[in-house]
Amino acid sequence: MHIFPQLRKLEQHYANELVVIGVHSAKFPNEKEGDNLRAAVQRYELRHPVVNDAEFLVWQEYACRAWPTLMFIDPQGKVIGKHEGELPYEAFDRILGEMVAQFDAQGLIDRTPLSFHAEPETVSALSFPGKVLADAEQDRLCIADSNHNRIVIASLDGLVRQVIGSGQEGLNDGGFAEAQFNHPQGMALAGNVLYVADTENHALRKVDLSAQRVETIAGTGQQGHMRQGQGPGRRVDLNSPWDLVHRNNTLYVAMAGSHQIWSMTLADGQMGPYAGSGQEAIIDGPLATAALAQPSGITSDGTWLYFADSETSSIRYADLNIRGRVGTIVGMGLFVFGDEDGVENHVRLQHPLGITWLDGALYVADTYNHKIKRVLPSTRSSFTFLGTGQAGYKDGPGAQAQFAEPSGLSVAGARLYIADTNNHRIRVADLASSEVRTVELRGL
Repeated sequence: MHIFPQLRKLEQHYANELVVIGVHSAKFPNEKEGDNLRAAVQRYELRHPVVNDAEFLVWQEYACRAWPTLMFIDPQGKVIGKHEGELPYEAFDRILGEMVAQFDAQGLIDRTPLSFHAEPETVSALSFPGKVLADAEQDRLCIADSNHNRIVIASLDGLVRQVIGSGQEGLNDGGFAEAQFNHPQGMALAGNVLYVADTENHALRKVDLSAQRVETIAGTGQQGHMRQGQGPGRRVDLNSPWDLVHRNNTLYVAMAGSHQIWSMTLADGQMGPYAGSGQEAIIDGPLATAALAQPSGITSDGTWLYFADSETSSIRYADLNIRGRVGTIVGMGLFVFGDEDGVENHVRLQHPLGITWLDGALYVADTYNHKIKRVLPSTRSSFTFLGTGQAGYKDGPGAQAQFAEPSGLSVAGARLYIADTNNHRIRVADLASSEVRTVELRGL
């Protein structure tokens, strides 16, 4: 995902010289399905052809070992270079510039325009909403309208009150109409202030709902690689902040890109890693030495932080005491996943992205299983609460309802609000009856 923005810039810069072909060799079964891959191509706004390498045939032919792997191929079809892992834009640009100069001098570059079938743009009130935050006290529903690069504020029954952001992709502070975001995700409320994880800007934003102003409080707009230490929020490079929770004037951040939980003290703006070494794994232990893997959802009961550790398909916790530790409730490892209810090591999830806490229970968006699960920390158990397990769109009784990669959850009163990402909708379930319906947004 960090490569995509770089590829977009390179495809524009070398529009007549470079052809990018994406090869999707899926780790998770859900990612192998053609319709799900098609949705991902739309969500990440890819404009180049993508091969569904569901059986890892291309992966094996090119001797790949890691995601991502970049193969450099000359105009005659020969592989002349390989790079595993992320690559800074400047290095990427330099390599391609040298290739263009070399093969242009040999007269090998054919600049005949190529055309590809492009997936149609999604036309809907919401576009791949990533997270949702419900506030019963103020009758507010905050929606991260991620692919429209904006935040929508509505009443809990769907009457739109405010739209935050121009819709243009960018990093711009100011009034609601001119502010810009880049695929925002998680949010946290503190009174009349909304904090936003502006994921692809690698930034945290502060939204004053009364003054109707947006301000950047952390991040420089550049992807960072810091793994330890503290610094002023505005001077620290972040790495794909995905979700937020607010506790005791501190923001806790699910920093998916660095496989860590970060914290920001709002009183002085200092921030840095709180839990996780930066190694991608599932290792319990003291906060600083534990290992996480792409935490993408976070919540709290006031004593613990609970988070969805997506790449390990696990639900984990971290002590709110800085001398505490990280533990695992359910989940086994980077390549252990599935759809199994039960207790302890018998539980299987598939790439969960959303999580919220209520009365001793965790509700989990088991994203790639298209379900909402109920996880009990006290017994280390997990049970299906909503969804059939098949991607689709259907309201009604919880056992018959269908979702498509739900990614965000929030509770208000006796109702659970769900960001049903690939259906481009917000759904709501009655916690007592488990009846599911769609929130009809009015005025958007």
